[in-house]
Amino acid sequence: MEDKNQHLDTLSEIRSMMEKSTKFISLSGLSGIFAGIFALIGSVVAYYYLISISENHYFSLLGGDVYIEFYLFFFLNASFVLLSSIAFGSYFTIRKAKKNNQKICDATSKRLLINLMLPLGTGGIFCLIMFYHGVIGLIAPATLIFYGLALINASKYTLNDIRYLGICEIVLGLLASIFIGYGLIFWALGFGVLHIVYGFVMYFKYEK
Repeated sequence: MEDKNQHLDTLSEIRSMMEKSTKFISLSGLSGIFAGIFALIGSVVAYYYLISISENHYFSLLGGDVYIEFYLFFFLNASFVLLSSIAFGSYFTIRKAKKNNQKICDATSKRLLINLMLPLGTGGIFCLIMFYHGVIGLIAPATLIFYGLALINASKYTLNDIRYLGICEIVLGLLASIFIGYGLIFWALGFGVLHIVYGFVMYFKYEK
């Protein structure tokens, strides 16, 4: 019986070593939590901005001229959410990688980044093309869908839990493409609420 337990422990160690060599396991749940918080902050600010310009009759949300200030606001708002999320995500990931004695810039993390950025970059360009053609209502759904595809594509190089987050993002994106007028709400749910829930699950599952 003792020999059997030793064999099981050995197999467990071998499996752990193989996983560390083929998967980047240092993604932190705290990164997801803070990304979700920043996304919710950005969504709330955008919501009150839209109410403000609508009440002041700067332009009709359903048509008419849209001022440069409107686009500038959303660009700055999105930049705040993105840069804040990247900054905090990088900090917590580096901290966890040091704790796990795993390198940040190794072959596995590079494969993870490449597989994440291909769908994400494609989606970003596609959203800019839609913006150029004035298809504003489908931009929020497209960001959710391409982000979900990016997570699923990258999941084979990290913890498999991220795949389920990707599936949920895609489902929300498809729903948002049906209910176009509620794009901001779906965006807040996808990038805000789902990230926070995912972050807490990952934190208590792997870091607590």
